[in-house]
Amino acid sequence: MADTNSTNKPTNGTVPRPYNEQLTVRALVIGAIGSVIIAASSMYVALRLGALPWPTVFVALLSMAALRALGNTNLNEINVTHTAMSAGAMIAGGFAFTIPAIWILQPDTPISFPPLILVALAGTILGLVLTALIRRHFIETAALPYPVGTAAYETVQVGDEGGGKAAILFGSMGISAVFVAARDLIAAVPAAITSARLAAKNIFVGFWLAPIALGIGYIIDVVYTGVWFAGSIFAYVILVPVGLSIGLFPDLAAAEAFRSSLGIGLMVGTGVGVLVKGILPRMKAIFAGVVSDLSESGNRRLAISLPVGGAVVGFLLSFLAGIPALPAVLLLVGVVVATVMAADLTGQTGINPMEIMGIIVLLGVRLVVPSLGQTEAILIAAVVAVSCGLTGDVLNDFKAGYLFHTSPRAQITAETVGGIIGALVSVGTFAVLLTRYGSFGGELPAPQAHAVAALAAGIPNITSFVIGGAVGLIVYLLGWPGMTLGLGVYLPMMISAPVFLGGLIRLVVRKFKPAWDEKGVVAASGFLGGEGVTGVIIAIIQVSRGLF
Repeated sequence: MADTNSTNKPTNGTVPRPYNEQLTVRALVIGAIGSVIIAASSMYVALRLGALPWPTVFVALLSMAALRALGNTNLNEINVTHTAMSAGAMIAGGFAFTIPAIWILQPDTPISFPPLILVALAGTILGLVLTALIRRHFIETAALPYPVGTAAYETVQVGDEGGGKAAILFGSMGISAVFVAARDLIAAVPAAITSARLAAKNIFVGFWLAPIALGIGYIIDVVYTGVWFAGSIFAYVILVPVGLSIGLFPDLAAAEAFRSSLGIGLMVGTGVGVLVKGILPRMKAIFAGVVSDLSESGNRRLAISLPVGGAVVGFLLSFLAGIPALPAVLLLVGVVVATVMAADLTGQTGINPMEIMGIIVLLGVRLVVPSLGQTEAILIAAVVAVSCGLTGDVLNDFKAGYLFHTSPRAQITAETVGGIIGALVSVGTFAVLLTRYGSFGGELPAPQAHAVAALAAGIPNITSFVIGGAVGLIVYLLGWPGMTLGLGVYLPMMISAPVFLGGLIRLVVRKFKPAWDEKGVVAASGFLGGEGVTGVIIAIIQVSRGLF
């Protein structure tokens, strides 16, 4: 049922500007520069944290500040600019959550740019096409809330004539940057607080000292962070230590295999629930009206050439990247279903588990082609994750654009520019970080990619995975956030704890100082951007030292 809340309909009285005042040269230039920065920082955040919050509010404020500094701007131009900026973020996320699995399974694999670039571009092209195809259904017909996009709209719409929001944004970015430099560059601050005494009892708890973790928790709120943390408590305080003490597991390795498989199963089961309950019964409605949407200008050839051309390009890029022909065809079918799932989940909850969508398609292709190699399976997951990441992210921008009366065509153009740039930057940043850290684990854990590696190499514990899948499906059908529950079971508690604290902080703010909540979202966005950008700069500095 469509939400009839006023934030789902453009009833704010905003008068749209002419097309040439929405899609401007400076909007594309600023958006392209922003896409470089956001994609690079997002790659670092995704590999370091294993989760990536939406950049939408952050880039909306950044676009507003940049364009206002140049003068004579408007809300539509700001919206188009931040559409271009944010496009690279979730491309980086989809790439970071999957591709490291190749090096997790085969650490000595040399970096080869052509297949990595082709995979990133394949996912990007498919995501761009699918955004155009499904935008009308999810934004206008179903009118899903897209909470992050609505928040970006409200942030820009309300604005702050005195520049207070910009001061909060850049102030929190500065604080975050200084803290991260002290932690990672000069080691003046520890990376995490852990307990050796509890670890000796197989209770692996801790607290990661990271501004980005607090920012994530604040943005996604206490309900989801609470479920996330509950999963972590169950896994690390109950399941592993109690299971070892009563002889349920013969050793710690077996306990960890059970825990990780359970977490993966929970997330995959939730994804299946989204497909069965939310997508398959509505597939006809989702794609109904696509022809009229694409041919509004009278150019019906575009309505046919766009999806057909996108599918051909996606197939060719995937095939040239090293995915065999039959799996590449199956990939096209899977990416459509997975991207629609991601769009639906993002619209309802603000969460887009893109790597889980990649895993679901990977498993589906494996059922048809059991001989599929590990590397090829990972490449399939990467294409799907990039497409899901891009589509889910940009639909947040389209939600804000719908409320601002921004031209969808202008936004799609900006998305294309920012997306292609983001894909190329993501590959380059990935190479820099892999060269700097040498492997995935320790300082660069890439936990989501371990899930992909586990399924590409075979599920560590089939029984646990099946149990998790069944529970995840049931939890979703009951209306609970099974995806974040699985995330808590899978990720280390030292990541979950500060995320939960961020959610608690927002709960306290809403209860005692509700007027501060909007400022808190701005500050949280600054924490994310500050640590992400600083982390990439530090990595580049350290790599440069090693090379020269």
